[in-house]
Amino acid sequence: MSEPFWKTTSLAEMSRTQWESLCDGCGRCCLNKLEDEDTGEFLYTRTACKLLNLKTCQCTDYPNRAKRVPDCVTLTPKNVAELGWLPETCAYRRLNEGRELSWWHPLVSGRQETVTEAGISVAGEVYSEKGISVDELVEHLWKLPKAKRRAR
Repeated sequence: MSEPFWKTTSLAEMSRTQWESLCDGCGRCCLNKLEDEDTGEFLYTRTACKLLNLKTCQCTDYPNRAKRVPDCVTLTPKNVAELGWLPETCAYRRLNEGRELSWWHPLVSGRQETVTEAGISVAGEVYSEKGISVDELVEHLWKLPKAKRRAR
């Protein structure tokens, strides 16, 4: 049995299809974040990009997201290491740091539902940024939940 592509192919060598399949669809990267000026730590909020479907955690205009949301960052193999705000759970970050994909990742589990079962998905936990000013974001800070343990 051959090794899965994410174990044998570097991020830079992945095809577009392979690259896109690494996204687990959790929606965490689409949350508004604040950076603590003193510590450099990124703080997540419960407010999500206006384009995030809050039930499916999918972008409602993925092909045009960067045009519609100027702050939207397109992940690439070149910038993953520089994006300190990527969640610890993010497959791109994990692989870039030499770590394995988590048990709940759909490429490992074979099921998209494990992202929700593990408590990683933000579906049902966050709300849209619409109507919330940048100055108000501090009122919406949220500590991202850690993944639940795998059911035995």
